[in-house]
Amino acid sequence: MRFDLITIFPEFFAGPLEHGILRRARETGIVEVKVQDLRVFTKDRHRTVDDRPFGGGEGMVLKPEPLFEAVEHLLGAPVGDASEKRELESGTAIVLLSASGKRFDQGMARRFAELSRMILICGRYEGVDERVAEHLATDEISIGDFVLSGGELPAMLIVDAVTRLLPGRWGMKRLRRMSRSVLGRKMLGRKLSGCPTLQPPPLKTQGGAPGYRSIFRITPGRRNIADGKCRTC
Repeated sequence: MRFDLITIFPEFFAGPLEHGILRRARETGIVEVKVQDLRVFTKDRHRTVDDRPFGGGEGMVLKPEPLFEAVEHLLGAPVGDASEKRELESGTAIVLLSASGKRFDQGMARRFAELSRMILICGRYEGVDERVAEHLATDEISIGDFVLSGGELPAMLIVDAVTRLLPGRWGMKRLRRMSRSVLGRKMLGRKLSGCPTLQPPPLKTQGGAPGYRSIFRITPGRRNIADGKCRTC
């Protein structure tokens, strides 16, 4: 699977992509992540990507021209215009990260995991020109009812959630089963975190002193390590 991240801060993704499942998925070729600097597609010497809203208003808005050009460059084909929007190749999604978008959830992550490519547009400032949402993006997504500085963090959350559902070499069958059970618990109104989890405490320490089992007792109604039951399952 390929992820293309369009942003004005490409260095933002250097850290998150180098750790955990995302790093292993990239090293084994399960996912490919490309970060595209939006400023490459500007025409002026100041590399301007934003402008004031038409008709006035607070803040700045990302201009549509660089975004359309960036997506067309990544796809290697025009995406049409306001009068005629071209169909994308099967298995491709263009996602605009926006506060006004549809709430991202596990079901949406599973749908995206069936694709072969995702292009994620990281919004900034006051927002993105509405023509991007209407004529370019296939999905407009938010991660919650709160305000962030930009779409870079939401993009990384989506990449992580989708990558966990892809077939791989790190026990992904178990992770996919967990994801399905998480979705099931949500439908039943249960906590997404599931059962309380504990490590089996050792009976003795290296020095022969009483182990943790005699110190930390499991309260009634919590997980019973012997039978694996808990009050939330």
